[in-house]
Amino acid sequence: MIAIEPLPEPVEASRTVLSMPAYQVAAVNSAARFTWHNWARQTGKSFALSLRRVLRGLARRRTQVLLSASERQSREMMEKVRMHCRMLQVACEFRESDCFGASAVRRLEAALPGGVRVIALPANPATARGFSGDVLLDEFAMHRDDREIWSALFPTLLRGGGELDVASTPRGRGNLFHRLRTNDSFEHTTVTIHDAVAAGLPVDVGLLRSAMDDEAAFRQEFECEFVDESTALLSHDLITRCQDAGLSVEPDEARLASADARVFAGVDVGRTRDLTVIWLWESLEGHFVTRGVVELSNQPFSVQRRVIESLLGRRAVRRLAIDRTGLGAMLAEELAARFGEHRVEGVAFSNGIKSDLAGRLRVQAERGLLRIPVDDRIRQDWHALERVVTPAGGVRYESDRGRGGHSDRFWAAALGLYAVDDSSGAIEYVPGRALQFARLGAW
Repeated sequence: MIAIEPLPEPVEASRTVLSMPAYQVAAVNSAARFTWHNWARQTGKSFALSLRRVLRGLARRRTQVLLSASERQSREMMEKVRMHCRMLQVACEFRESDCFGASAVRRLEAALPGGVRVIALPANPATARGFSGDVLLDEFAMHRDDREIWSALFPTLLRGGGELDVASTPRGRGNLFHRLRTNDSFEHTTVTIHDAVAAGLPVDVGLLRSAMDDEAAFRQEFECEFVDESTALLSHDLITRCQDAGLSVEPDEARLASADARVFAGVDVGRTRDLTVIWLWESLEGHFVTRGVVELSNQPFSVQRRVIESLLGRRAVRRLAIDRTGLGAMLAEELAARFGEHRVEGVAFSNGIKSDLAGRLRVQAERGLLRIPVDDRIRQDWHALERVVTPAGGVRYESDRGRGGHSDRFWAAALGLYAVDDSSGAIEYVPGRALQFARLGAW
């Protein structure tokens, strides 16, 4: 290990190896105990605040805990810590282990001079409660169980004058990140894409806005507005409560091969501009757990059919519901002919059917019965669907194509739940009285 006394002031240490915009320097150099940062996407908030925690940890000889929305994001955060240590020429040793003996949650740790540890974890109430030290809540607006995490975390900060940095891009209103914007105990900063460009970020904002083709999403993601979600079928908060950092969009081959698993599939068919999406749900103790989300972009129907047939050949896949509207009609017919209508059902989308499918998924989400991966594409796709009341009093569901197709992932998931509800279930054997045989009639 190297000696680090006397340690330079944090920004002076970082300036020797980094060239940062002024807003990042100010965040790293802040003397505030509690900070709140509402920064646009791609403005370097995770980079700057992970550097702040490395430097503050060295200066304070205190453990630093970095809590992210998923294991993937916690790994990315630890990569930033590794980069900071390398550029600062600080000796470090990296380790990975199970958290609290649970293999589903991985703890990434960097050991720094002076006994300082930097620990990166996916956020949940247990991990928030299990460690004491200074804390960074990265992308806090996307954390599932944010209030439970907050309740578990805050008492640990009281020991030793713990520091807390909260950073995120907005995700609607009503979550804890939104509420903290008016908490006077925090130092507040907001950095929009316009602020970042003025500070030297090389981005063409006009091109970015036109390419995104979604004004509400642009205002939220890049102008840091807390956009009203009143028209969205699923709020960001509700989607967050469905997320499970231990799940992946990759098909779970072990569960698909299990004879004991009961997996159901939904297929939303696209060909040109839209995706074809296959969503796999496992019905497990009253909950519905995602076991894979397969996306096929611009693939011919022959390829799509082979992929779906392969999934229907797995032992666990009991039933599949497929959109047979328009382009999906022939595919649905061919699959039903091969596997039987008891296993493959084509669903013709109408306003009534879409209302039933959307309402079914929302009810299950509100009951806390859905588990989905932490994935920005899924989040935006589900959130893009809006419930629109027509002048005649009818209801239709619309999705802005600028937010990733026409909610292909949402409709595939909804069709998968339809396949569950309309399945006949496992065969049951009921014992009864033995048959009695006797001669009847004339012999």
